[in-house]
Amino acid sequence: MHLFTTSEAAQYLRLKERKIYEMVAEGTIPCTKVTGRWLFPKAALDHWLATSVQQPPGLSRPDPAPIVAGSHDPLLEWALRESGCGLATLAVGSEAGLQRFLAGEAVAAGMHLHALDDPEADANVAALEARGDVQNAVLIGFCRREQGFLVPSGNPMKIGTIEDAIERRARIAMRPKGAGAQLLLLALLGRARSTLDALQTAPMCPTGPDIAQAIRAGRADTGIATRSVANAAGLDFVPIVWEPFDLLMRQRDYFRPPLQALMRFLSSDDLAARAREMGGFDLTAAGTVRFVN
Repeated sequence: MHLFTTSEAAQYLRLKERKIYEMVAEGTIPCTKVTGRWLFPKAALDHWLATSVQQPPGLSRPDPAPIVAGSHDPLLEWALRESGCGLATLAVGSEAGLQRFLAGEAVAAGMHLHALDDPEADANVAALEARGDVQNAVLIGFCRREQGFLVPSGNPMKIGTIEDAIERRARIAMRPKGAGAQLLLLALLGRARSTLDALQTAPMCPTGPDIAQAIRAGRADTGIATRSVANAAGLDFVPIVWEPFDLLMRQRDYFRPPLQALMRFLSSDDLAARAREMGGFDLTAAGTVRFVN
């Protein structure tokens, strides 16, 4: 969290320091007092500024685009289509999807984050709790899904861990910075006391299916994606972790027809059957509220 001092906050807001102290006394500016000093969280100031903007009468804030941005997931793509909700997907990775959501460019964000110090931790909720710029939002569980190493049939390089991939100089397909699978790779490297520099890397792959195609074409030896992607591509799968895959949305948008159509579909027999066919999905938490702010 970035914290401003009083003088830095005054410079950031283009106000005099005396005015900042007046607003602190009036309780009209977000701040906190630590060891006798007033500090001002930048994220809280940004939100305060955004929500204080005066608009002409009758002019409402524009609705976000009917897009679920963020991580790619084949079951989510299928659910959006079959539910009739009218929402599209934009696969840009978990962190980029979150930023598009916060910028009002998407009605929801699909996310599966990973803590760099603990690959098994529930990082989605922890990340939102640590931020100061996620307001009036709700995180809805979509599924838990199995992530692992995709490998050719028979696993010819006998890859079982990240250490195996490093030792055997396997070409590992990379995902874009901020993608959940890339965060998981970094967490595995951290636990192995290693870095990206130790890997033999293959070309960048935007999504899990792109990793599968790179392996099938001989451009990569392995990469991290879901079991469902491995099953669809006819590849072998070495499990690493079960992770939560969630949908972040504004509370007001949750109650509107597009997302409500999707929410109803989460409890359908059709979605459950499709998840079993794809493999590597657990829908126990589908539709549950996991975070509210």
